[in-house]
Amino acid sequence: MFTITVVSTKGGVGKTTLAANLGGLLRDIGLRVLLIDADVQPSLTRYYALEHEAPHGLTQLIRSGVLSPDCISHCQLPPASYDGKLDKMPQSLGGVLHLVRSDTRDGKLQDWMSSRMALDMLMRLNMPLKHPSVTSAYDVVLIDTQGAIGHLQDAAVNAADQLLVPVSPDIVSAREFLDGTISLLDRHECTANVGMKMPPMKAVLTRTEKTKDCNLISDLVREQFIEMRGRVSMLSTVVPAAVAYRKAATSQVPVHWVDPLKQSDVMHKLLWELIPSVAGMCASNHPDFIDLNAPHDDN
Repeated sequence: MFTITVVSTKGGVGKTTLAANLGGLLRDIGLRVLLIDADVQPSLTRYYALEHEAPHGLTQLIRSGVLSPDCISHCQLPPASYDGKLDKMPQSLGGVLHLVRSDTRDGKLQDWMSSRMALDMLMRLNMPLKHPSVTSAYDVVLIDTQGAIGHLQDAAVNAADQLLVPVSPDIVSAREFLDGTISLLDRHECTANVGMKMPPMKAVLTRTEKTKDCNLISDLVREQFIEMRGRVSMLSTVVPAAVAYRKAATSQVPVHWVDPLKQSDVMHKLLWELIPSVAGMCASNHPDFIDLNAPHDDN
């Protein structure tokens, strides 16, 4: 099982968009996916319609230290309200998309976490996700986080095998990204003293419009590579500011359902960069999809 935490110290950079669309794409290439909404603003919780809504969510997961079935909701694809073109909808390849809902807006979970010892608090997501019942049930876990440093973000970072960091394509946001990333690294450096490791960080430019700005920000990240402990690298795939992402969120489906050409290609390339072991695997509505189970002529 591979765990990716989408993290940023700045809000509004597209964390939920990335988590939802990568999760939907992974499901459509046939993998078993668990989304965890660890943001106090439950955007990921609201992205997909649910065919089964579990009675509990993030609060019980964190407080009990166990991912029990009554914390796991099931996403519905397609949603009952879906009115898109059926020929654009991918065929089922046996994938699964489940969700642990955010239910922390009242602040009680954060208060509870602040009363715990630091090491215990850091392990509150790591330990349940490492349990054999979870690792055998899912191939990929995607964790969405709040756009601010805090206990939930720390626990989500510590649970990850890889961090995905979205960056807006303007110089002010890029400098905020650099400052926030360095602060995050400083904050988690102490975990090395108890045998933990800071996961590698992959930065991705989101909502891009101007190639010149993209190049400037890529150069800026490379210039600060040493200061960021050599842990942050920039992905070559960029996510554009396309209307298709808003349409997909409105319809409660992944963007590759709405635009199976351009934006589907973007999300596939991003996924293949993030998880090289799935490179070449496609949703069935992607132009490069090959149905290995289809009958074929050997002659």
